[in-house]
Amino acid sequence: MQAAIRKLAKAILGIFLAYIAILVVVIIWLYRFQNQAAPTYIPIQEFTTVIEEAVYKTENEQIKLGYQLLVNTSLTIGPHVADTTMRYSGNSLECISCHLNEGTKAFGMPLNTVVGRFPQYRGREDKIGTIEDRINGCLSRSMNGRPMETTQREMQAFVAYLSWLERYKPEGVSVASPLEDGLKEIELPNRQANLTAGALVYEQQCVVCHQKDGQGTFDNVNGLYFYPPLWGAQAYNSGAGMSRLITAAQFIKYNMPFGVSHENPILTDEEAYDVAAYVNQKNRPIKSDLAADFPNRLKKPLSSPYPPFLDSFPLEQHQLGPFQPMIEHYLKEYRVIKTK
Repeated sequence: MQAAIRKLAKAILGIFLAYIAILVVVIIWLYRFQNQAAPTYIPIQEFTTVIEEAVYKTENEQIKLGYQLLVNTSLTIGPHVADTTMRYSGNSLECISCHLNEGTKAFGMPLNTVVGRFPQYRGREDKIGTIEDRINGCLSRSMNGRPMETTQREMQAFVAYLSWLERYKPEGVSVASPLEDGLKEIELPNRQANLTAGALVYEQQCVVCHQKDGQGTFDNVNGLYFYPPLWGAQAYNSGAGMSRLITAAQFIKYNMPFGVSHENPILTDEEAYDVAAYVNQKNRPIKSDLAADFPNRLKKPLSSPYPPFLDSFPLEQHQLGPFQPMIEHYLKEYRVIKTK
C-alpha cells in the first residue's frame, strides 16, 4: 500500500515539475515579446504600368502631378472636383481617352514626340503657338472645358510630364517614334460616308465597350470611364479635332477596337470611314465662336464639320464626303494639297 502511495506521489511531482517548467518558458517568452520593438511595415506602391512606375521613381512632384492630370483628368480638374475653381475640364473624359498608352502609342496621337515641335504654327489660330496653347486647345475642345493660365501649377505639371515623356526611353516597352506621331493616313473612299453601314460596324465592333447608347462603360468604384462616351454631354465638343470625319476615321482604323495597332488593324478603311461618320453625326456639346477658327480659310481642314469655308461645297459634303472633288478643287484653284 505504501509503495503504491510513493509511486503516485512521484508521478504527481513529475507532472508538477513539468508544469513549472512550461510556465517558466511561457513567462520568458512573454517577457521577450513585450520588450521587442514593434516591426516596421513599409507600404509598397502598386503600379499598374511601366510608365507609372517610372514616373514615381523620378520623385519629381511636377512630373507625378502631370501624369495624374493626364490619366485621371476628370478626377483632378474635371466637373466633379470639389473646388469649383479647379474645374477646367467640362466632361468626364481623360486625356488618355485619345492619347493612348499614357501618350506613347504609335499613331495613337502620342505625346512623347510633341514638346520638341513647339513653338509651331497653328492654322486654327493662324499664329505661332506654344505647347501651353495646344494644351488649352484640348481643354477647350476635346475636354469641353476652359483654358488655364500658363503660369498655373497644373499647366506647368502638364508640360513637365510631356517633357519627361519625350526623354523617357524604356527597356522592353514600345513607344512611338518621331515617325509614328499624330495619326496614320487611310485611303479615303471616293463616296459619301454610309451612316447605315457605320451603324452596323458600330454594333459589331464598338458596342461592347462604348455601349449601344454611346455613353461608354463607367467604373463606379474608381469614378472613371473604362471606355469613354462617344457622343452626348460627356463627349468631345463640335470644335474638337476628333469631330472631323477624316481625323476620326484615321484614329479608329489604327486604334479601334481597343487593343489593335497600326500593324494589325481589324477594320477596313471603308469601315473606319463609315463608323467615324456615324459617331460624329450624333449630338454632342456645341462649341461657341467656331467661325473664328482658321482665319486663313485656306488652312481649314476639308472635314471640319462647321462653316465658313473658302469653297462652295455644301456643309454635308464637308461632314460626310466625298472629299476627292474638294481635294481636286484646292489643288487646281490654289495649288494646295489637302489631306485632312
